[in-house]
Amino acid sequence: MSDQNRYSISDFVDSTAERDRNQGLFEFETERLLEVNLNGSVWTKMGSMVAYVGAIKFTREGILEQGIGTLLKKAVSGEGARLTKAEGAGKLYLADQGKKVSILNLQDEAVVVNGSDLLAFEPSLKYEIKMVKSLAAFTAGGLFNVRISGSGMMAVACHFEPLTLRVTPGQPVFTDPQATVMWSANLEPKFKKDVSLKTFIGRSSGESYQMHFEGEGWVTIQPFEETFAQASSG
Repeated sequence: MSDQNRYSISDFVDSTAERDRNQGLFEFETERLLEVNLNGSVWTKMGSMVAYVGAIKFTREGILEQGIGTLLKKAVSGEGARLTKAEGAGKLYLADQGKKVSILNLQDEAVVVNGSDLLAFEPSLKYEIKMVKSLAAFTAGGLFNVRISGSGMMAVACHFEPLTLRVTPGQPVFTDPQATVMWSANLEPKFKKDVSLKTFIGRSSGESYQMHFEGEGWVTIQPFEETFAQASSG
């Protein structure tokens, strides 16, 4: 062990202690740990809570929270995007497999997020679980998406550093579904299968499914392929 990793107990406690950075509701405690300064409620990814201080109650999203349409989607997709509502006052700490956290401030805007990468969002934002329309693509990536719209804060978590690609007319973008994190809500991606690329794309599924983004907007990817098992774990 190098000297820089050696601490006395007091030095370790001091160097790793929580610090209030006065960044508002969503705060970077570290780049992989989100602190929520809660005074009310917030939606979080189920299983993302790692600690909290204060009086906070956790309630799993009701199966009819958004009506019968969402109920049917969950029945097909094996729960869809599983959410927990945290209510109360205190400090809530969220993390997801050591993924890097990004905080977005939506101003009457809309984005679509891979359900496995959505970490938290304010209740002022509306959300809708959207199933992948192509059954083949769904079974390949185990993907479900969440459309977030309105004004408020949200947080997403990516494996390693995210990269955002511009989509412009005549310059479509093709992505691996399992590496696709988020995109502008005005885009409607199509799914295609290319047998000639079977051994190169979609390695964890053994098939070459691609997402095809066309029009005007953007898409964010991560240098990592999520698997269905990861996406559906709590």
